[in-house]
Amino acid sequence: MEKYGLLGYPLEHSLSKTYFNQKFDAEHIDAEYVNFEIPNIKEIKNIVKENSNLCGLNVTLPYKTAVIPLLDDIDEDARLIGAVNVIAFRKGNFGKRKLKGYNSDIIGFKQSIEPLLNETHRKALILGTGGASKAVFQGLKQLGIASTFVSRTTKEFCITYDEISPRILEQYTVIVNTTPAGMYPHIDQCPEIPYEWLTSQHLLYDLLYNPDVTLFMQKGKAQGATVKNGLEMLLLQAFASWEIWHRKE
Repeated sequence: MEKYGLLGYPLEHSLSKTYFNQKFDAEHIDAEYVNFEIPNIKEIKNIVKENSNLCGLNVTLPYKTAVIPLLDDIDEDARLIGAVNVIAFRKGNFGKRKLKGYNSDIIGFKQSIEPLLNETHRKALILGTGGASKAVFQGLKQLGIASTFVSRTTKEFCITYDEISPRILEQYTVIVNTTPAGMYPHIDQCPEIPYEWLTSQHLLYDLLYNPDVTLFMQKGKAQGATVKNGLEMLLLQAFASWEIWHRKE
């Protein structure tokens, strides 16, 4: 039986295990998908060693960037983004398995947000500076939207939450949350932006999908903004993961 899995910590919020195991059952695929909830990314070495039937991995918070030095290779998109969320096992020298990293977040995000965009959406604020934010930045760039990162602390090429003004929100009509703020079980949390200045021209996209409607989305919707969660992105990037794992290279 082939084995696939998810690396991250914590993982109780993830739907990947349910999705892939339902896929395997429905399509009569002799495989299983398991969660590898590890407190240190270096444990990936033990996971690979102890699971000889492991054929592919997904990577989620907080390891999308930290996993890169532990891989044998990454593809060009992942290198450009600086984050990996798919690991494929390729044949290396002398029968050794080679771990190669890819990024399917950019695929899922672009395909999911594109139908919601219109001519008023020219600039975006990306909340957070982690691994997923880099895929969002590149995805928006490819869709012709310029982005600015928002961080809790002062960083190069970023603004802070305190610097978000009415004038900025007039220009930046797309806001993407890539932080874990509001993720189950902390459903009473949300990014600290001035929601009262949002309008019906704004699009709020939350990469989170548990709960279905985050507080970030609720507050945006109350101001008339269009809102969307990350469930479709998850499914689209899962499709891409499966294709990557079985790609012949």
